[in-house]
Amino acid sequence: MVVNKIDKPDARPQEVVNEVFDLFIDLDADEAALEFPVFYGSGRQGWMTSDLEAARQGGEGKNLKSLFDAIISHIPDPTDDENGALQFRVTSLDWSDYVGRIAIGRVHRGRMKAGTRVMHVDRNGVQKEQQVRGVYRFIGLTREETKEVEAGDLCAIHGIENIEIGDSVTALDVVEPMPVIPIDEPTMTITMRVNDSPFAGRDGGKFMTSRHIRDRLDRELRVNVALRVEQGESAESFKLSGRGVMHLGFLLETMRREGYEFSVAKPHVLLKEENGEKLEPIEYLTVDAPAECSGKVIEILGTRRAELLKMDRKGTFTRLEFTVPARGLIGVRSRLLNATGGQATMHHVFHGYGPWRGEIADRIQGVLISMAQGQATFYALDGLRDRGTFFVPEGTEVYEGMVVGEHCKENDLVVNLAREKKATNVRSSTKETFVKMPPPRVFGVEEALEYVGEDELVEVTPKSVRLRKLFLREAERKRGERIRQTV
Repeated sequence: MVVNKIDKPDARPQEVVNEVFDLFIDLDADEAALEFPVFYGSGRQGWMTSDLEAARQGGEGKNLKSLFDAIISHIPDPTDDENGALQFRVTSLDWSDYVGRIAIGRVHRGRMKAGTRVMHVDRNGVQKEQQVRGVYRFIGLTREETKEVEAGDLCAIHGIENIEIGDSVTALDVVEPMPVIPIDEPTMTITMRVNDSPFAGRDGGKFMTSRHIRDRLDRELRVNVALRVEQGESAESFKLSGRGVMHLGFLLETMRREGYEFSVAKPHVLLKEENGEKLEPIEYLTVDAPAECSGKVIEILGTRRAELLKMDRKGTFTRLEFTVPARGLIGVRSRLLNATGGQATMHHVFHGYGPWRGEIADRIQGVLISMAQGQATFYALDGLRDRGTFFVPEGTEVYEGMVVGEHCKENDLVVNLAREKKATNVRSSTKETFVKMPPPRVFGVEEALEYVGEDELVEVTPKSVRLRKLFLREAERKRGERIRQTV
């Protein structure tokens, strides 16, 4: 069924039908979906009709009755059997400090009743008798406790220990579990550590110790089934594995807003080895970009070892489909947006593990590193504007080892942003008024993870996201570089 609004009052019926057919073709609909009744109406004005002449006159009766009648007559009745044996599958998880883990899903058959004994079947087929201690039904965006939920409704239950996404809850006498929902394995990992920068604790961080971070990660594991947490090389570091930069970045941003303060290193992909061959995670990437920018998109993704599978024209846009290594997606979002004027949209899903596709060029430009602690001055920024772009505005507090900008060349450059103009008898009182500095480049958590280098960290606080070197002092960085070269 298609609901189409007529923008042209003189449009003929065949023109309207052709417009609907074009819409279905753009949506890649199959032939079975092309058999539909056509309705004309306005959602803003709240009316719908199947008569074109009535639509031109403003609709019949000024209501949606004809649309609702068509839904009842054309859409098949639900097949859920509320009188059969219970069949429930978990699709999401939640947690409560009062009742523990809460499983959310849909009742596909029978009735879910509070206080009844049921059979819990996990994804490995292991069966265990349990008791449903409570049932919640959803009312709008909230949920309220109830005694019973019928087939076809969404509900939340508690009382079953160690229940996971994809598990089934069935009746004791009729154990018929539903197909298991697959959960993608982690493909990317980052190292989280306690923030040890000179500005630690100055940006409103409430939870900064390794114990605070460990407790928060343990709570996240209760509901985030795609996350893995391991102890790092030291007692103050943790290894987090997830489904990509966005998955891990969402967790980091949530912790930042909750008052946590920490630092994280550059993300890396998780590799596998089968029959002596190194395998890496491959993503299926779909990019919608203006037709005139499709060449730039293909060029950018080609440098990331992507393989073009399909290319279709969708009006003024072109849809490009690739398979690309997961490591090739790190930092590609901002490059695509810059190349397409902000008009590109991208979506990717896990495709599987494939052979290693070779090395991918890392960040080309070096960075500007602060050599002293203090406030960034206009005099210092103006004197260094031809050396690159800055990440901090005038008046920002900086410290030694902090990354304050991007160098225009490949090597890193140590600069002094706290340098002040010497007091002399000759000065210009209007220079700073007329000379304007370009706006600094501001990073979010996800953008910082995509930009950071191997020897750098992202410092995440409730108020700021900074970049810094792993070793703050220049002598320590040089010593570490010599050690890497000898190894």
